[in-house]
Amino acid sequence: MENVRTTTARPAVWLMFAIILVALNLRPSMAAVGPLLSAIRGDIALSFSLASLLTMLPVMAMGLAMFFGIRISQRLGELRTVLLSLLIIGLATLSRLMIDSAAELIASAVLAGIGIALIQALMPALIKSRFPDNVALCMGLYVTSIMGGAAIAASFAPLMLAHTGSWRIALAVWAALALLAFVSGWTQRKNLSSPAAVATQKESFFNNSRAWLLAIFFGLGTASYTCVLAWLAPYYVEKGWSEQNAGLLLGFLTAMEVISGLVVPAIANRSRDRRGVLMALLGLIIAGFCGLILSPQHLSLLWLCLLGLGIGGLFPMSLIVSLDHLDNPQRAGGLTAFVQGIGYLIAGLSPLMAGIVRDQLGSFEWAWWSLTAVMVIMLLMVWRFDPRHYTRHFD
Repeated sequence: MENVRTTTARPAVWLMFAIILVALNLRPSMAAVGPLLSAIRGDIALSFSLASLLTMLPVMAMGLAMFFGIRISQRLGELRTVLLSLLIIGLATLSRLMIDSAAELIASAVLAGIGIALIQALMPALIKSRFPDNVALCMGLYVTSIMGGAAIAASFAPLMLAHTGSWRIALAVWAALALLAFVSGWTQRKNLSSPAAVATQKESFFNNSRAWLLAIFFGLGTASYTCVLAWLAPYYVEKGWSEQNAGLLLGFLTAMEVISGLVVPAIANRSRDRRGVLMALLGLIIAGFCGLILSPQHLSLLWLCLLGLGIGGLFPMSLIVSLDHLDNPQRAGGLTAFVQGIGYLIAGLSPLMAGIVRDQLGSFEWAWWSLTAVMVIMLLMVWRFDPRHYTRHFD
């Protein structure tokens, strides 16, 4: 009996490994830009306002493409969709070897964002259908791998620049990671469905109030992630820290996010009622923002630890709560695509809005206070996520 279980479990382990490799490709095209920005601006004409588009536009593209991702996966099948997406990401990343203008750099970012969105639209349904008994744990591994990819790219891109002397190579080298994931995905072709095996059911969630609640919840939570990613280092530079030390703070926060993304879904997997975990995570974020505002120079690592643990756990838990609402993997996948589509459109605007607040009021503190208020609103929203009432919101 044990041999049968081992034989059955082995393909699932290799499939999860392939999913992790794919997920590692979903942020380097964006995360590698920030640490190299000064070198890029020294070579091509790129204002800070244009530079902000390198994060904003891919996130917006990810949101818009979410609405088409499920249809494409239904037509092409899971395997072809994943491989096509990795090909798009890889080519967009590799094209940066030949970039000579800001417009070309932004175009490569948008193209990568579309490839990223196709994978993110498909993956929740794939995980729910292949790992029905461990959805929270596997979603945690998947989302943690996304954040891990960002951390790896942000950390190693400056080293690549130092070794090669070329920011173009430091940006383009991440195409190798897409190639590795492409090969791993191809080895899983027996475990991924053909077009005929994918449900062709089309369902719109635009008229469903619960779907909008989930989307807004995901978008507001992701807004805190994108704002911290964009403005934490500049905030500490304004406080007198060096750019290198401010970057190390961001790296520490990202490490906390990865740890939380792994641990929190595993803890939450013990109960279908996720509200206690969600409230604890939001409490951590609120405490972190308050510390960041009131005492940024003292106990700074503590505030960033609280923020990282809260944000890192909230991201996967927001998707897990969406998946919990529907048992059918295809319907649940369609719902999470809608949630991410609307959510990323909300989150894509948040760094720009925080920048406007900074320009108008002269301080990042007001942006942090605004996000703190948003987290309090999300605490009130959490009470609506009673698993006993999920079925009444979807026919």
